[in-house]
Amino acid sequence: MQRSRARSAALASGLAVLCASTALTAPSLAFAQEPAAPPATPEAAPPEAAAAPEGAVPVAPAAPNTGVVTRIIVQGNERIEQSTVLSYLPIQPGEPVDPAKIDTALKALFRTDLFADVRIDFANGDLTVQVVENPIINRVIFEGNRGLKEDKLREEVSVRPRGIFTRARVQQDVQRIIELYRRSGRISAQVTPKVVELPQKRVDLIFEIDEGPKSGILRVNFLGNQEFSDNDLRDVVVTEQSAWYKFFSNNANYDPDRLEYDKEQLRKHYRNRGFYDFRVVSAVAELAPDKNGFVVTYTLDEGPEYRFGKVEVETELQRLNKDALTALLPIRTGQTYQDEAIEQATDSLTFAAGAAGFAFVDVRPRYTANPETQTVDVSFQVREGPRVYVDRIDIVGNTQTLDHVIRREMNVAEGDAYNRVLVDRSRNQIRALGFFKEVGIEELPGSAPDRTTLQVRVEEQPTGELSFSAGYSSVDQLVLDLGVTQRNFRGRGQDLRARVSAGSYRQIVDFSFTEPRFMGRDLRATFDLYHFRQDYSEFQSYTTAATGGGVRFGFPMTLNSFGSVRYTLRHDSVEIPSGLCDNIFVSRVFCEQEGDYLTSLVGYTWRWDKRNDPVVPTRGFYTSVSQDFAGLGGDVNYLKTEVDGAWYHGFNKDFKLSVSGSAGYITGFGSEPIRINDRFYKGGNNFRGFETAGVGPRDLTGGLNEPLGGKAFAIGSVELEIPTFIPEQYGIKAALFSDFGTVGQLDDDYLYYRPGDVDCLVPTIEDPTTPGNFIPNPATPGARNVCIRDDLSLRASAGISIFWRSPMGPIRFDFSQILAKEDYDKTETFRFSTSTRF
Repeated sequence: MQRSRARSAALASGLAVLCASTALTAPSLAFAQEPAAPPATPEAAPPEAAAAPEGAVPVAPAAPNTGVVTRIIVQGNERIEQSTVLSYLPIQPGEPVDPAKIDTALKALFRTDLFADVRIDFANGDLTVQVVENPIINRVIFEGNRGLKEDKLREEVSVRPRGIFTRARVQQDVQRIIELYRRSGRISAQVTPKVVELPQKRVDLIFEIDEGPKSGILRVNFLGNQEFSDNDLRDVVVTEQSAWYKFFSNNANYDPDRLEYDKEQLRKHYRNRGFYDFRVVSAVAELAPDKNGFVVTYTLDEGPEYRFGKVEVETELQRLNKDALTALLPIRTGQTYQDEAIEQATDSLTFAAGAAGFAFVDVRPRYTANPETQTVDVSFQVREGPRVYVDRIDIVGNTQTLDHVIRREMNVAEGDAYNRVLVDRSRNQIRALGFFKEVGIEELPGSAPDRTTLQVRVEEQPTGELSFSAGYSSVDQLVLDLGVTQRNFRGRGQDLRARVSAGSYRQIVDFSFTEPRFMGRDLRATFDLYHFRQDYSEFQSYTTAATGGGVRFGFPMTLNSFGSVRYTLRHDSVEIPSGLCDNIFVSRVFCEQEGDYLTSLVGYTWRWDKRNDPVVPTRGFYTSVSQDFAGLGGDVNYLKTEVDGAWYHGFNKDFKLSVSGSAGYITGFGSEPIRINDRFYKGGNNFRGFETAGVGPRDLTGGLNEPLGGKAFAIGSVELEIPTFIPEQYGIKAALFSDFGTVGQLDDDYLYYRPGDVDCLVPTIEDPTTPGNFIPNPATPGARNVCIRDDLSLRASAGISIFWRSPMGPIRFDFSQILAKEDYDKTETFRFSTSTRF
């Protein structure tokens, strides 16, 4: 007879708690067992079932029987079929048996993790296998976890409901949980696994967690630093010193893995500032005597500062000009050595070789340090790499968007030669769709050594949007706006906008449909129908309405430029309150804008985009030019030109600078001036600190303060994203901004009196023939109308914007301070806008 010594003590009914807890400093594991209902009796476990430590090797008896097996008998199995047990046995009827074979059979059955205990007896040709099955896990419960969510813990552990319970697996999971808490800064966390027996060989597994306090960072010290102060280097490392106000930070606690990351950050910092020989001698974390935190000390060896010495490109490829490649390098002899410059140079050479037709190129920089001259010679070896072809393109993660919508943005196809430049460009084009939160393209082994599979992994994000915005003005006015759009209709990449927007001064009904691949070609077609009414009665004494439609076609022109053409037919009307124009205080030129008219216009837009990322750019720029020509029929004749652009530069992950600007000019031809609703109105979201239509020319006649819009505008903006010291998962960002510009230049019909106009400053005088009777005071024709203010002067504002990616959608708060304005401009100090996506 041979029996195992590995029976589980945790599952023997009626056993007491063997251990109360498992801590990081004492990794041994024991199970606390809670009674089931009804409680098990002590007789449930036979006396001979005393458990040996799990994992002990079964030991054969000193003198077992040997012979030939005539039959095999399985006993004790409840859930597991007898045939399953036999399938794991390396012994079959008719075979001879000996102690070695029985020992092998025992080990084979224990390796299945199906059994808590196994006993094998052999007598008179019968091989009897007695098993005690491991229970099935009914539930996995976590108690006491406050710092970590249950979902996070479930992802970490390997035990699952309806899985097999084994002590070894639970022990591993306890260590995983402790490690998870250790990484979150809770170095003294304790985990106690408990088992509750249930009928039918089932158990509930409970992990009782005592998280303990967070082990903060009392101090971050640096030794050996001469070039940079401790405060400078504390901004480089991720580990932060604990402080009462850093309750949102996850980096103000001890994590040994974070120390390794900090060492790499220090190396990058120094190597990008010329310290080629820099190294971190040690990174030590010492626990304070009262165990309330750690003191982290980095010992550094800075070494001397190096500069670039000889920089050259070596290649044997005939179609690549070595001198031309050298000219493309962003580094020059004498510049301060930087690792980042080497990486940029490698990417530039790879891109240039790809553009020249070399899809397979291997660029390797070779360094030669010269300690005597403190220079580093760099030679870039450009060789043709092994040819690799695209075996297959797999799309994963798209739960809504159809495969072909993503696949048509790829610049490589199955069977093409692999080209990293085209793959990177494909990733940017997929990101530019705006349908996905994350986009990654991974290279996997193909069906042959010279084949690769491209796996395009995407993470869908909401593409429907319910938008809401509001503005708070300096005169306590609130402006609201609401709209609905869907940018990925039916997952086909189509843009459908059935929008109804209702605000305090604007109502819009807008239907727009965009097909990104019209008639199967790389042609973007958009069809618009709309009606809107703008009631600016709070800002001015007229309302406008427009009903129309149009069609737009967009197409790529070059690798980085895009063009579009459009046609619009629109019916416009300007309404002035009845009787207002009978008031002598109201300008006749203003009243002449009232009426209906038809606009027929054609236009185009050209855009050049050199940003490194279409969604969150940190480098590059874009610029666009658009013109609209009205006069192909209709009642309106003008040429409107607008330009805009932006430049981006990311200093690091926390500081990102953007400089943007836009300008426009509209000029009429014929005898009529530019109509009031064709001019440019700025303020609100496009000029922070000023109300909607709050900046630019105004009619102050009779104190009405009517915005007139301008024929020209130029507005610039500088924005610097700054750190908020709030963890990224909260989605809160901030930026400092300054907006500046001007709006103005009216037609002369507005600026000078015409015959029959009334003097706006002294509109009435006493009739000399009838004392006590007042009559209109005629103005001098051709004289300057001082009540029409058109100062093409600089306006400026500055402030801070707060961006919050809230659960209901992105929210933006703008706090503004006016730096320069005219006395007739309308300002606001606070504005917020939000949208909810679905």
